Amino acid sequence: MEHHTLSRLGFFSAVFIVVATWEALAARRRLTTSKKSRWATNGVMIALNPPALRLLFPLLAVDMALMAQQRGWGLLNNYELPGWVELLLGIAVLDFVMYVQHVLFHAVPLLWRLHMVHHADLDIDLTTGLRFHPIEIVISMGIKLSAVVVLGPSVLAVLVFEIVLNGAAMFNHGNISIPLRLDRLLRYVIVTPDMHRVHHSIYPTETNTNFGFNLPWWDRLLGTYRAQPRDGHQDMTIGLLQFRNPRELTLPRLLIMPFGGKTGNYAISRRGKTK
Repeated sequence: MEHHTLSRLGFFSAVFIVVATWEALAARRRLTTSKKSRWATNGVMIALNPPALRLLFPLLAVDMALMAQQRGWGLLNNYELPGWVELLLGIAVLDFVMYVQHVLFHAVPLLWRLHMVHHADLDIDLTTGLRFHPIEIVISMGIKLSAVVVLGPSVLAVLVFEIVLNGAAMFNHGNISIPLRLDRLLRYVIVTPDMHRVHHSIYPTETNTNFGFNLPWWDRLLGTYRAQPRDGHQDMTIGLLQFRNPRELTLPRLLIMPFGGKTGNYAISRRGKTK
């Protein structure tokens, strides 16, 4: 337990420092609001999530994988596969589950209310990738634990997936410049910042694309891929139409946003009504 916690913390810190430095030296977009204010708000929101998880879940994903292995739960725990096959299959399937979960948070109005907190950020950088309402984090963990029980991936697969998912969230939300030729190649194997930034467009028909976290293949295979934003990366507007005033996006207001905030026309069920 202590070993994998330290591993995750070390990887998180390293990726955070690298992406933050990259943003400072080679930003992709000019920020439109106060970075200091946003980082303070996002930082507190991020800090609320681990205690919420520990309060409600005695076991997290890696712990559940160990229990499933010991008790023979899940598909992969009942078949003999080469270690590398089991590792890659476990990571890929868990990533697909997260893709489906992300689509559901855009499709179900009640879940969208929670997910608005993530999309309401008026700029996008590495802290946006970690900014989620605590209730969304709890629901996400419940889905992840269920997937681990049903699939039965190895402890190593779950640990690697958790570490990569955390790092990818910071990377693909990063306000970082990558040469366009390299970006076109990278997005065949990973979700790049330019690819994911489209998902944070103010236009609902762009918000409802590019749902992938780590792997870009699900979007391409299932018809939710969009290569570029209509206004270009420099001129596109980030956020939601109904939340444009930074004073309405303070920490207390973000915490109560799911319970009274306007949802706008962002739910996938309303795609025909949006631009």
